Amino acid sequence: MTMEIDQNAPAVEAPPSSERPMGDAPAQTEEIKSRKRQREQDDDDQERALENGQAEPSGEGDAAAVAATDGTEEPKLSKNQMRKLKRQKVWEERRQDRKVQRKEKRHEKTARNRLERHERAAELARAEGIDEGEALRRIVSLEKQNQKKNKQMYVVPVSLIIDCDFEKYMHDNELVSLGAQITRSYSMNKQGEYQAHILVSSWGGKLKERFETVLKNTHKNWRGVSFVQEDFVEAGKVAWDIMHGPKGGKRCPTLGGDDRQDGEQQSDDVAADEGAELGQEAAPGPDKETSSSGEPVPAFTTDSVVYLSADSPNTLDRLEPNTSYVIGGLVDRNREKFLCQRRAEGKNIRTAKLPIGEYLQMASRQVLATNHVVEIMCKWLETGDWGKAFMEVIPRRKGGRLKGEDGEEDAVADADADEQGDDASEVGAEQGGEDGRKEGEREADDTANAEA
Repeated sequence: MTMEIDQNAPAVEAPPSSERPMGDAPAQTEEIKSRKRQREQDDDDQERALENGQAEPSGEGDAAAVAATDGTEEPKLSKNQMRKLKRQKVWEERRQDRKVQRKEKRHEKTARNRLERHERAAELARAEGIDEGEALRRIVSLEKQNQKKNKQMYVVPVSLIIDCDFEKYMHDNELVSLGAQITRSYSMNKQGEYQAHILVSSWGGKLKERFETVLKNTHKNWRGVSFVQEDFVEAGKVAWDIMHGPKGGKRCPTLGGDDRQDGEQQSDDVAADEGAELGQEAAPGPDKETSSSGEPVPAFTTDSVVYLSADSPNTLDRLEPNTSYVIGGLVDRNREKFLCQRRAEGKNIRTAKLPIGEYLQMASRQVLATNHVVEIMCKWLETGDWGKAFMEVIPRRKGGRLKGEDGEEDAVADADADEQGDDASEVGAEQGGEDGRKEGEREADDTANAEA
């Protein structure tokens, strides 16, 4: 059956605008415009509130956003910038509270240690039939001897250079993470059985400003660390002079030297001359003709510098004495590929990668945080075993396990730090002088306080 269509039939009347399914009605368009104007008004109100002194910009990018471009007109802040300023304001407001919490934790720990000491003294007094006061004096004396022994350090003629010439590749929060990684690197090297010389090259920009302002220059109290304004090649020259100078250190067994019992070194004076700025507090160079051993000092060559890069075709088998190993101070969430490799090749510096692939099966890319690399190098100086060093340092979340275990995962030691730099407490920024140094070392050792 066919249906005839009347060509002359009137068209079907369209439903009224209120019943139209599409959202193109004038009333709806006006409503959208109204909501947009309201959002813009809210943004303007928040911007004026920020300009009235409620928060300060946290970086150069924010400062540029609120600074007048021609002296008469100020650009608007984006929502992301306003949220960032709000977080910065909250962080600054809670700074004093965090300081109080850290002090309370230290006091609680001191009280616990005191109580445990008295309990041990009571047990010793009962066991040996002596006065409890005498037992307490014995315990305190033994603890002081152990502390003195732990303060003894064995400095070795190996240098670790942290190349910080990557500021343009990082966001502000990544620069904060890099600062925490440098702090953590200093702490781990200081705590190790053998201490390498640490240098920070391309020292300047926002990173230096942060250490001098937010962290209140506590890095100037660090021992055995040199901050060099020039690039990593010039830092290699400074490291060469340090390693061949009177405080260059001795070879440990993994470097082909004697056991540490044959040549113990005290830490208090080691690298005391190695300071914060090249030409100001940097370590003075050795005698140009003879070294500390009386032998002629060879001239510096770039062969003594090795840039560590995960993209290098060469694998690092062992650490060599009188050699500087450059670690890229870059926190970019793996955005930039081959950056360190190209940087080294541009200056004809040889490169190498850690032998991670030969010892571990990794569940992620073999790129580690700066402080992890420093800690691995320090662990190798102690053990001479890359496998042990990797298993003690590499975070468990990376899924690393030793090869040749038939699929059975080894227990990977927790690395307290996070790949972003663990954002460890960045060396007590509230005090200066000798108290500031002690406070800074305590805060560098304590990774509980994150500044991200």
